[in-house]
Amino acid sequence: MKLLALDTSTEACSAALHIGGKTASRYEFAPKKHAELILPMVDQLLTEAQIKLTDLDAIAFGRGPGSFTGVRIATGIAQGLAFSADLPLLPVSSLATLAQAVNGKAETIAAIFDARMGEVYYGLYRSGAIVELLGEESVIPPDRIIPGNITGCFGVGSGWASYADSLKKIFAGHLEGYDPDRYPNALDMIPLALQAFRRGELKTPEEAAPVYLRNDVTG
Repeated sequence: MKLLALDTSTEACSAALHIGGKTASRYEFAPKKHAELILPMVDQLLTEAQIKLTDLDAIAFGRGPGSFTGVRIATGIAQGLAFSADLPLLPVSSLATLAQAVNGKAETIAAIFDARMGEVYYGLYRSGAIVELLGEESVIPPDRIIPGNITGCFGVGSGWASYADSLKKIFAGHLEGYDPDRYPNALDMIPLALQAFRRGELKTPEEAAPVYLRNDVTG
């Protein structure tokens, strides 16, 4: 299995190449530089692995939610590469990718991005071999989050930096820690993409679409 993954949904830019159970990756925290960084990252990974784009089985990309510009860049780049090499696409949730990075820290993972305008992108996931979404992803004011019937929970994402006081109150008694400085990384997308591939959740470039979660998008 040869799989390329890329994510530019937040301030971080990353790409990962998975071949035969081994994964190489590139990651850089570089706000507003995604468009100039992502293709060189892909080229470096392919060159080091001594393979061509056409040797891949599929391309995974962070389909959002996240920065409108960043999600659009990832979607457009993935579509362009897929068109040129006649490859299928695997859209992967950026929140799920973030949750997968801290999978196992607690029974549940609260992945939360700052969505600006007093709102956050929120997804609650169950830990396991691969994180599993509980309910639906949403864009919501942080003080309106209702975690439901959970026990242990670990928080991750920039929302935990912007709204730490509110979120700690909401998850009081359940919170086992949080990491506000972690961003989606294509390396963590690989397990999710492999699962989607096994399930046959492949999309053509025409079918693959970004997910913004709200119509009034910014950033």
